[in-house]
Amino acid sequence: MTSSPAPRLSTERLQSLSEDDLHSLCEATHAAILDGGGFGWLSPPPHDVLERYFRGLLLVPERQLFVARHDGMIVGAAQLVRPPRNNEAQAMSATMMHFYIAPYARGLGLGQMLLTEVEQCARAMGYQILNLDVRATQEGAVALFRAHGFYHWGTHPSYARANGQTVSGLFFTKRLQDDERIVPAHPQDTSTPIPAAGHAAVTGHSLTLYPAIDLKDGACVRLRRGEMDHATVYSDDPGAQARAWVHAGYRWLHVVDLNGAFAGRSANTEAIEAIIANATVPVQLGGGLRDLDSIGHWLSVGITRVILGSVAVKNPDLVREACRLFPGRIVAGIDARSGQVATEGWAETSEMKAVELGLRMQDAGVASVIFTEISRDGMLTGIDIAQTAELANTLDIPVIASGGVGSLEHLEALRAATAQAPGIEGVIVGRALYDGRVNPADALRVLA
Repeated sequence: MTSSPAPRLSTERLQSLSEDDLHSLCEATHAAILDGGGFGWLSPPPHDVLERYFRGLLLVPERQLFVARHDGMIVGAAQLVRPPRNNEAQAMSATMMHFYIAPYARGLGLGQMLLTEVEQCARAMGYQILNLDVRATQEGAVALFRAHGFYHWGTHPSYARANGQTVSGLFFTKRLQDDERIVPAHPQDTSTPIPAAGHAAVTGHSLTLYPAIDLKDGACVRLRRGEMDHATVYSDDPGAQARAWVHAGYRWLHVVDLNGAFAGRSANTEAIEAIIANATVPVQLGGGLRDLDSIGHWLSVGITRVILGSVAVKNPDLVREACRLFPGRIVAGIDARSGQVATEGWAETSEMKAVELGLRMQDAGVASVIFTEISRDGMLTGIDIAQTAELANTLDIPVIASGGVGSLEHLEALRAATAQAPGIEGVIVGRALYDGRVNPADALRVLA
């Protein structure tokens, strides 16, 4: 008799939502509300309301969404809420909210895994305290929090009203660090160093690594300083390259249509389609996307996010409309030489400052910003951390660094910079991965 394979259980911080993920997340939330826990709802709202809620959630910089998966399907979630900018007095504390595992996925240990994931993220971001509160009737959750070392410090006798009765609520807290550290609400606003916890150095929070697939004439290439005449071909099979990066453990792919960036329209269509067909992780695409039809087309055939570059400078109204039509799926690509924004595939330099464009794109509603210092791109000399941190500390949306990674030390330096610039969310790496200067497994370990 053949036994059934063990279920695949996993947890992760979610930064984008595929249609399948959105559907399973809403179903799990619906089931949890019916079971009497989560989100403050007493009865589940319509499905489209839940969809809008979760899409909007990913746009809120102060909130991070974590999910639990059973055989790839989302069956639970939690949110980590950071203190607002004006609350410096409680900057050391984060709050966990809306924690649940759907009734049909309980008893597998996913609650413990999800709670650990949230705790580790909060600890890596430098928070000293993690707070939460829960209805006293949610006995399973209460037992889990106690088992994980949360201290029950208070009870609210009139915490909630459910089924015509008043329900008490329990308040829990847990210390995440071994010492009392000074953690300013916005580290960029102070020069006070943050001492290490124990003997470990403060290295900032984890980062997402986006391996780059730059397409020129149907092949995967890398440029030097964005110059099309200085292209090195690394693979003539974009689909196989996508599979290779997924197999290496990357959770995102970053694709740029270089010919499209210069032509103003998609030019490597077959190569992009091959990547979509072979990628089992989200893909973000840039290069030549300058009208709503092309943006909508790629989002409808499998691209998770599109990157708008030159059009961000020349047609901000288009960016705003795209953000309205496709919330959470529009990213602004800000490419600069010495702080001045470049356009048309980096062939032209404008008078606009990168920070100014970033603020405009934030106002337009983009989900995040990719910042590239062109003079370093493909040169392997290291990221321009100063410019990247300045942009991240100015904006309220995540910033992804790009251009110049040539070693593990460069990745370590960027990760350490997130202690003072928490808005840095990830990093794009190209040439250093292709030529072996950075080992994929080592890169993921350094950024974890």
